[in-house]
Amino acid sequence: MIYKVSYVVIGGEYPGSIRNETERPQVGSIVQIGRVKFEVMEVQEIIPPRDDFQFLHATVRPIKPANGH
Repeated sequence: MIYKVSYVVIGGEYPGSIRNETERPQVGSIVQIGRVKFEVMEVQEIIPPRDDFQFLHATVRPIKPANGH
């Protein structure tokens, strides 16, 4: 299955992304977009899967570094 995922970043501080993924994103999983890592907060199906393809929307938030920088 190929997932076309629209990543939208909470707060708008970072640009989102649209990417093809081979694994479905899950709430709590970590994705890297550019140099920044994000936690997946929500995943919604945009349209039902068709053949070996599915469109998803994922809301993400940036992960703050442990040292606060």
